[in-house]
Amino acid sequence: MNERLSAVLPLVEKPARYIGTEVGCVKKDPSKVGIRFAFCFPDLYEIGMSHLGMRILYGLINSREDSWCERVFAPAADMEAQLRQRDMPLFALESGDELSVFDIIGFTIGYELCYTNILNMLDLARIPLRTEDRTDAHPLIIGGGPCVCNSEPLADFFDLFMLGEGEEVVSELLDLYAACKKDGVSRKEFLVKASQIKGIYVPSLYNVEYNADNTVKSVTPKQGAPATIKKRVVSDLDNIYYPLDFVVPFIETVQDRGVHEIFRGCTRGCRFCQAGFIYRPVREKSPKVISSQSKAICKNAGYDEISLCSLSASDYSRLPELLDDMLDWAEEMKVNVALPSMRADRFNAALASKLNSVRKSGLTFAAEAGTHRLRDVINKNVTENDVLS
Repeated sequence: MNERLSAVLPLVEKPARYIGTEVGCVKKDPSKVGIRFAFCFPDLYEIGMSHLGMRILYGLINSREDSWCERVFAPAADMEAQLRQRDMPLFALESGDELSVFDIIGFTIGYELCYTNILNMLDLARIPLRTEDRTDAHPLIIGGGPCVCNSEPLADFFDLFMLGEGEEVVSELLDLYAACKKDGVSRKEFLVKASQIKGIYVPSLYNVEYNADNTVKSVTPKQGAPATIKKRVVSDLDNIYYPLDFVVPFIETVQDRGVHEIFRGCTRGCRFCQAGFIYRPVREKSPKVISSQSKAICKNAGYDEISLCSLSASDYSRLPELLDDMLDWAEEMKVNVALPSMRADRFNAALASKLNSVRKSGLTFAAEAGTHRLRDVINKNVTENDVLS
C-alpha cells in the first residue's frame, strides 16, 4: 500500500473497500505479465463483490499466465472527495496502480443507472472520456454485460463491446491483444482485427446516417466490420470455466455467501424481463458438477451458505436430484443451501423440507402483480391458488 493511500484511509467511512488484500485476491508481478486488465464495476465495493459475472471473469483472466486482472470499484462520495482533493487518480485494488498504466480497462454494465458512474470513473482515472480523444498511449476501454444489448448510449465512450456471455470471447480477445502487442500493432489496427471476433462490436467502424427527426437512417460498416453482430453463447456449462476460489471480503457485502450458477436462460417469456430473452437458450449444468464445485467453493472460502443462482431456480429440471446430492456434504459441513429466486407454481412441501435440513432460511417468491388478470397480461401465468398455497 502506498503512502498516499495510507494517509487517506483513516478519513473514509469504510477503508476496507479500498485496500485489496482479501483472502483469495490475486497478486502477480507486473513485469512478468504481458497484459494488465483492470476489471471495473461501476458501483460500490459491496455491490460489485456480490456480482457473479465479475467473480467468473476475474478468475478466468487470472488463470492465464500472461494476464493479471485487478478489481476497481466506484469510490463512495467520501473517497471520491479525497481523491479529487489530493489529486490522486483512481487505482486498482490489488496493486494500487493508477488505471492509466493498464492495457485494458473493462466495465461490466449491468444497469442503466451506472452509466454516469462509468464516465465519472474514467474522469477520476484521467482517461479521455471519448474514444476519438484517446491515443495508443491510453488503455483500451471495453464493455460487457446486459446493457450492451443496446450499446448506442455509450458508443462514443467505448472502444469495443462484448455482446453475450463473456467466458469464451474474452479469452479470444486477450489472445488477439497479446499477439498484436507483440507485433507492435496500433490501436486502430487492433480494433479492426477485433471486430472479426464473433460477439465484438467496435462502434468506430460504423458510419451512421440520421433522418431529419434524428432517427437512424442507415448504419454502414467499414473496414470489413460485420453488418450484424451476433451475441456469444456458451453451449456447455459443465466444461466452461467456473471459479472455485472466491475473493472473501473483509466487510459485509450485499450477498455475503457462496454462489453457484445452475443454469442460464429461461423458458417463461415474462414480458417485462430483459434477462429472460437475452440469455436464451436454456442451458443446464449437471447436478454432479454443481455439487462438486459448490463444495469446493464453500471449503476454499469458508462460506456457511451456498446460493443456487439462476433466473428461476425452481425451474431447474433436476432440482430434487441436485439437492439430494448437495445435502450429502452440506449437512456434514453445516452449509445451508439457498434458492433465491422461486416461482410460486413450482414450490412444494418436499422442496421446503430439503431446504430446511441444515437450518431455516428465507424464501423469496415473486407474485409480480395483485390480480390474475395483470399476471396474465405480463405473461407471468401464476394463479391465485399458486400464491395462496
